[in-house]
Amino acid sequence: MTNNANDWLNEHGDYLYRFALARLRDPHQAEDAVQETMLAAIKNNSFEGESSARTWLTGILKHKIIDLQRKLIREQPISDLVDLDASETSMDDFFDKSGHWLEKPQFLEMPENALQQKQFLSILNTCLDKLPAKLSAIFMMRDVHESDNENICKELNITATNAWVMLYRARMGLRKCLEIHWIAG
Repeated sequence: MTNNANDWLNEHGDYLYRFALARLRDPHQAEDAVQETMLAAIKNNSFEGESSARTWLTGILKHKIIDLQRKLIREQPISDLVDLDASETSMDDFFDKSGHWLEKPQFLEMPENALQQKQFLSILNTCLDKLPAKLSAIFMMRDVHESDNENICKELNITATNAWVMLYRARMGLRKCLEIHWIAG
């Protein structure tokens, strides 16, 4: 490892880890993604100083995260392909025959203090973990990373229609889980 790589790790390692952890929600995967980023930076030292080292390393990390998400989706267990939970209500239970809400979703106010916010984020992560891996990934890509639909379709190798259906299912699953565990809880 060169001095430059040591400097990058010392200066940007914590930031890169937090960045990866926020997107992957798994400490081990986040560590692996940062290690892969540093290895790629050392191996293909193409840093020319046109941007900051942090920006350059974050760009590499983003690609490593996308590669990891693709791998996880390809290796998705069959049990994840089953709908959210057969014992829970179906999405049809939220709508009448004309497609209108039976009961409008409750308004979620932003938590006022840090404790409530931490509790909410913990419950949100739990709810994301309950979703099938592909639904969780598409929700994170679209609503957290703010990727556009065209890039999501390319990365996940799905059609635009399939992406919208999956995103709808992810949002509905999260809504239901949050209503049960956050709003009612």
